[in-house]
Amino acid sequence: MARALALAARGLTTAHPNPRVGCVLARDGQVLAEGWHERAGGPHAEAAALANLHSPAAGATAYVTLEPCNHHGRTPPCSEALIQAGVARVVYAIGDPNPQVKGGGAQRLREAGVAVQAGLLEGEASELNAGFIKRMREGLPLVRLKLAMSLDGRIALSDGRSQWISGEAARLDVQQWRARSGAILTGIGTLLADDPQLSVRPPGAQVRQPLRVILDSHLRTPPAARVFEGVTGQSPGVWIFTASTDARRIAALAARGARVEQAGSGGKVDIAQVLTVLGKSGINEVLVEAGATLAGALVEQRRVDELLLYIAPLLLGDAARGLIRLPEPLSLAQAQRFEIFETTAVGADQRMRLRPCSPE
Repeated sequence: MARALALAARGLTTAHPNPRVGCVLARDGQVLAEGWHERAGGPHAEAAALANLHSPAAGATAYVTLEPCNHHGRTPPCSEALIQAGVARVVYAIGDPNPQVKGGGAQRLREAGVAVQAGLLEGEASELNAGFIKRMREGLPLVRLKLAMSLDGRIALSDGRSQWISGEAARLDVQQWRARSGAILTGIGTLLADDPQLSVRPPGAQVRQPLRVILDSHLRTPPAARVFEGVTGQSPGVWIFTASTDARRIAALAARGARVEQAGSGGKVDIAQVLTVLGKSGINEVLVEAGATLAGALVEQRRVDELLLYIAPLLLGDAARGLIRLPEPLSLAQAQRFEIFETTAVGADQRMRLRPCSPE
């Protein structure tokens, strides 16, 4: 199963919007074949493994990171393929989180006389597909808020200069998190201040570009902004959520390839509505790269599933701009708390991953 998880991780940046799945076929302690799901529309992990067989699979065990499917989608059911191949046992890490099909694959396998075991390395498999699982269960994407700060919690000098707080290694690391995300989201403040491209830029690599999402209440996005660079009919493009109905501005942005959608009223964009729309559009993971105001709004509304925090070993002082804008709690007991579940050195910086603690 550990090998199947390693195979599944190969689809980290390509399987979207499908889950990342790996499969190993083994018999008598020997691996017969292995496979992984590379991209939507392509063979599922089980089918890929069966296609790689050099000897019959009769009596073999299939180790799969996700319950084999039992429905017809773009590809035939994997449960039927395993049964027809003569597999005697299937071990999977996690059940299919889709409420419409959950348990169907395991049931079909058992009906055909195949032994089924679930739950092996469940935690690791769930972590690999946390965004897909959340979307299937709640209809919402996983929201990962990326922040970079100094040791004293500052993100820029008092005049807004922030290039670069983090080192080159950390900036390259961020590209990997962009590449695995279905969408990169920012606010109009960051767009106007930094003019970011919001694209994946590993040198010399051809990668899937995520959807670029802008929250822009009054449609101040300049049609000449760099976020539109490289947008074609084949790319995910730019999606602007707004509370404005200005037809002239909408037309100007649409001419640059943007999709403009109403999501709010009273001059404000409704974050909850935006995330619901993204979930319905098949987005599993959203990487937020924004300033203190939008970051604070997401945290305050408890929309953040994970903090991706880069800490640079420097001090910027009291006058520098703070990490996040939040109302002060009435007491420490009311403060939002996070738990650290991973700490990694990235060049000279530290990368921390944190999850919000459950409210008591």
